[in-house]
Amino acid sequence: MNRQQRLTMADAAVTRAASLARAAEKYADGPDYPHKAAPLAAAGALWADIARAHAAIAAATPEPQPTSNDTQEV
Repeated sequence: MNRQQRLTMADAAVTRAASLARAAEKYADGPDYPHKAAPLAAAGALWADIARAHAAIAAATPEPQPTSNDTQEV
């Protein structure tokens, strides 16, 4: 998996974490289902951890080196 793929996965995980956080906040503030807030918040925290892991791996992944086929003559 290359750096860009890891960054794409990190972005998707952050989006999921944010969505779960919004849902947890909605249930925590609402009178009907406050018991749903904690599991949603925990799932959101897990997705945030996954996003951080992908971002860290991407940061440690070296950039691809250009090959002679990648260069263009000017």
